[in-house]
Amino acid sequence: MTDAAVPEYELYAIRYATRDAQRRDHFIGGDPHDGPMPIDYYLWVAVRDGRAVVIDTGFREEVAVRRKRTYLRCPVDTLKRLDVDPDAVSDVILTHLHYDHVGNFDRFPNATFHLQESELHYAVGRHMRYPRLAHSFEVEDVCGIVRLNYARRVMFYSGDATLQAGIRLHRTGGHSAGLQFVTVNTRRGWVVIASDVTHFYENMESERPFVTAYHIGEMLEGFDLLRAVAPTPEHIVPGHDPLVMQLYPPARPDLEGIAVRLDTPPAPRG
Repeated sequence: MTDAAVPEYELYAIRYATRDAQRRDHFIGGDPHDGPMPIDYYLWVAVRDGRAVVIDTGFREEVAVRRKRTYLRCPVDTLKRLDVDPDAVSDVILTHLHYDHVGNFDRFPNATFHLQESELHYAVGRHMRYPRLAHSFEVEDVCGIVRLNYARRVMFYSGDATLQAGIRLHRTGGHSAGLQFVTVNTRRGWVVIASDVTHFYENMESERPFVTAYHIGEMLEGFDLLRAVAPTPEHIVPGHDPLVMQLYPPARPDLEGIAVRLDTPPAPRG
């Protein structure tokens, strides 16, 4: 199938939480020009012909309180404002199993979850003995995915794959052992949902990875892979950058500051 024949999806980002932070919090080795650098939390959804594929599932309010994040709204409830019924979602892509990407999994009772097998091995394996790595996971989320696997509701991958026409999975590792990112074909071409391959535009552009790292070499290679698969740098959407909400138009006027359209070209950056 040629790209011209590949289905096109509407593509949205939902901002559901935020955290005040400093520049030193987001770059391995800190930053020589320290100052405020807030971080946002998103989930993404691709929609076509009334059907939706959800990319990551966010976290719950009680987790936000415990981890001192500012919880703005439930991301799953917000999907309904985009006419996406969580009960009707049949496919959820989990880019990895960190707490801010897999919480709320139980709010999708009829979905199959798509995950790199190496990510689950990592989340239940020997490295979870170390608090520096285990801190990014919620134990009950990980156990929940194990239970879903026993219920035959997890599809595992070992590398790149096509989920369905117009949606592709790309394994990178680095930030987490089985991290994957997603490309979605839209009316402006293939858009790259980087997730945590690059938290901010600046991580990739300065080649300075984020502080949470399993394998720094794979993180740097992940930047290269994002650039290799994206039609242009403007097609790459970082996983936590507040700029996403500024560069892309709101999904609807009543969703200003809540959800933006990623299938529309971003505004130029200064």
